Amino acid sequence: MNATPNPDLAAIKGRQQKAWSSGDYGKVGTTLVVMAELLAEAVDLKPTQRVLDVACGNGNASLAAARRFCEVVGIDYVPMLLDEARERAKAEGLPVDFREGDAEDLPFEDASFDVVLSTLGVMFAPNQDKAAAELLRVCKPGGRIGMASWVPDGYIGDLFRTMGKHVPPPAGLKPPFRWGTEEGLGELLGEGIGSLQTRRRSFVWRFPSARHHVEFMRGYYGPLSKAFETLDEGGQEALEGELISLVEHYNRSDDGTAVWGADYLEVVAARR
Repeated sequence: MNATPNPDLAAIKGRQQKAWSSGDYGKVGTTLVVMAELLAEAVDLKPTQRVLDVACGNGNASLAAARRFCEVVGIDYVPMLLDEARERAKAEGLPVDFREGDAEDLPFEDASFDVVLSTLGVMFAPNQDKAAAELLRVCKPGGRIGMASWVPDGYIGDLFRTMGKHVPPPAGLKPPFRWGTEEGLGELLGEGIGSLQTRRRSFVWRFPSARHHVEFMRGYYGPLSKAFETLDEGGQEALEGELISLVEHYNRSDDGTAVWGADYLEVVAARR
């Protein structure tokens, strides 16, 4: 039996960065604002706390923390998303320090933050163990790590499995949905935390139709956009058809629109 090859994590990260830079994830991110607001409440943010938002995208969790008068830094490796985040902060008059950087190599001293957040961001870092270690390293003892991560057995898990049938993921790469399970979090955060609280939530997407959602995601969601780019016309039609059917499978609307839940795991971990 041939062993699974060790993936080239640096190369994968480079491809991921290009994928997230394609389309405009900010358009997707703005539909997910409620997740960051709920997470800010779950970690019980206090004014003046120093907060880091890792893989911040267009700034949902950063802005949620800033609205609660925290001292906030947001970090991401996609400059375009950081520019969008800065524009959003400016529009609301919120002081957030957005910086370019890598979730696997955070440019901060040990124990720099009272709270470390990530909404649907750090879960996609290819070197999961390193990313988890960085979250722990920059969080103060007694501080909290708050995350929202898609679960493996929900809509987004099915979306990625459908994509993977057409464009297989790199061999040996651990699935990002490991972050959306208590078992995976136990492996990743381990003895670095003193307690772990999780709550499965359902984010409800609302689109004019299943096809509209697929076209929207194809245009703006980098991983899906790149998947379509690698396929010929027949492959693209097949993937599109399967994704529309997937949304229709989840859809609970009966008026021609698409309304369905996408489950995620809300996590609050106490740094030991």
